[in-house]
Amino acid sequence: MKRNVIPLVLATITLTLIAGFGFAQRGRGRFDRDRFGGRDGYDGRGGVPDWEIDEEFKHDVFTFVRIKYDSHSYRGRGGGWRTDYRDSDLNFSLRLQQLTSLKVNPEPIVLELTDPQLFQYPFIYIIEPGALFFYDDEVVALRRYLLNGGFLMVDDFWGEEEYRNFADQMRKVFPNRQPEELPLTHEIFNCVYKLDEKPQIPAINVARWGRDYGVTWEERYDSDTSTPYYKAIKDDKDRVMVLICHNTDLGDGWEREGENEWYFREFSVKKAYPLGINIVTYAMTH
Repeated sequence: MKRNVIPLVLATITLTLIAGFGFAQRGRGRFDRDRFGGRDGYDGRGGVPDWEIDEEFKHDVFTFVRIKYDSHSYRGRGGGWRTDYRDSDLNFSLRLQQLTSLKVNPEPIVLELTDPQLFQYPFIYIIEPGALFFYDDEVVALRRYLLNGGFLMVDDFWGEEEYRNFADQMRKVFPNRQPEELPLTHEIFNCVYKLDEKPQIPAINVARWGRDYGVTWEERYDSDTSTPYYKAIKDDKDRVMVLICHNTDLGDGWEREGENEWYFREFSVKKAYPLGINIVTYAMTH
């Protein structure tokens, strides 16, 4: 039976490590040996530590939910819903568990929008929606989910063509609700970590190449991508239902934290994790 109201996992979230980001880079690269273990080879967690959850409250933990969707694109650009999977989801879940009082499921999951389980989870994540396509039943399910208290974070797409495609798909969900740019004073940029700018997180290969030139953006033929945008679709009570992170890539900041010390310190610690924690905090408390 479908649930009509998104459950509130926790009423409040507090930091367990207040004095900055008091955690170290985990000593592994994307292809390190500790990604592999046991007779079956791949250990399923890429070396990310596991932890126990209280069985009595197993339905009250935060679970990172990635949405699986179809891509329709004559260009065949991007990796679609699988981009940064699965290290990104595992790493972010670990950092949420370490750095907040939120009780977090160590196993992130993948769902389709039409899955009846969707309404059990207050936060969902869509990545690389530049070629995303919503079917009619998905439109109905997403609209119902968001209006009943759910929160969608959209991440990692660049340029006007990719944004236009996503905007067209969201107009099927909310024909009369237009995305609006959030000011830096909005709670999402201040609720746990106070951010001094709207951060642009590049993919690790872009960051490495652009380090000496100050380039943190992925170039597109159709527009200037050097400015990150954080747009919101709100409900009638001014609650952000959809956060659109455009011209930035938080997922890579989570996924690739173990590959390069400079990238970890400059983008994972300073930008991707603080903003991600702020976003989840907002989603869980509104």
